[in-house]
Amino acid sequence: KPLIPLGSRGKWRGIDYQVSGFQRRSIHVEGIEYSWHEYLLFNPFRGFRYLSEYNGHWNDILPLNFLPAAEEEVRVTCDGKNYRHFQSAKAKTKFVLGEFPWQVRVGETAYVCDYVAPPFVVSSEQMDEEVTWSRGEYVSGKDLWKAFKLPGDPPAPIGVYANQPSPMRASMGSVLKTFAVFCGLLLLLLIANAIMSAGAKSFTATYYLQPASTQEQSFVTPVFRLGGRVSDVELKSYASLSNEWIYLNYALINQDTGQAWDVGRELSYYSGYDSDGSWTEGSKNDSVVISSVPPGNYYLRIEPESDRSFPTIPYNVEVIRDVAVLRLYLIAFGALLLPAIFILWRTFSFEQMRWAESDHPLGSFLHQDSSSSGDSDDD
Repeated sequence: KPLIPLGSRGKWRGIDYQVSGFQRRSIHVEGIEYSWHEYLLFNPFRGFRYLSEYNGHWNDILPLNFLPAAEEEVRVTCDGKNYRHFQSAKAKTKFVLGEFPWQVRVGETAYVCDYVAPPFVVSSEQMDEEVTWSRGEYVSGKDLWKAFKLPGDPPAPIGVYANQPSPMRASMGSVLKTFAVFCGLLLLLLIANAIMSAGAKSFTATYYLQPASTQEQSFVTPVFRLGGRVSDVELKSYASLSNEWIYLNYALINQDTGQAWDVGRELSYYSGYDSDGSWTEGSKNDSVVISSVPPGNYYLRIEPESDRSFPTIPYNVEVIRDVAVLRLYLIAFGALLLPAIFILWRTFSFEQMRWAESDHPLGSFLHQDSSSSGDSDDD
């Protein structure tokens, strides 16, 4: 039963048409039958055009009065647009109703080739020695129902159709544009922060840990000044290690308020040789950032620890105020990147579903494109 009854009249693409013919056609792919419907629209002054419907997906189709240019076996060019081969099969007419420009018979077959460039499709049909070409455009069922004043709603589309435009395309362009703008702003903020950050060294000193000593190893440093504004403070450590480790328990203490920030840092460095050659593990350097430290007079309480069997270990401590912290910008960049990755993944998944129904799964086209690029480079 035709979804658009024969005799229906409507204004489609600004032209009055009447539905004069309907046929059901099918193909067999790997033993499975797939069927679709075609409707013939007629205007005595403008001629014929067709509507095709498959699982709720509609195409508006016009015959071509010229021959598309075949670039390769899997590509054709029509009006300057490249189309990729989607599927070839033998289509068989299963049911006919109404009138057509030719005498359609149940059981007649045609070899059909479809080439897509969403939302368009170019198709060739060969019957005996005659080949005809047509071009279709994916259209909304709701627009057709409105044009022909049909009751109810059109059937909901099922799956992804060959030339169905990706709903993610518009979103992808918008999201990627927004992503680029915000990344640019983030970069400007990073540059401005780096320029404005003083990066001033407020304190530096070298100390020696004697692990075997029985005396108290913890101590406090002289008082130093952290001036300027509330800012991040970087605490750098360096230890002269050779197959050794040292643990430094720091407390940055405000002399006036008693407020303290505690951090523990471990440095270790090991090296040697094995069957694969020389190797190293760990680092002699360490850095940690303490955020939002107000200006004032400060000192460090340092409690060093190490293995009692180790010899004396020299280590250096530096305090640098008002540093630019890259970590926060990396977190912000990651937050901006997530929507872009999601849209790209959705777009790829949509295309994968589209080409899964074709003679060329998506992976084969990607391989083919890379092979073609390599061939052109060789030429």
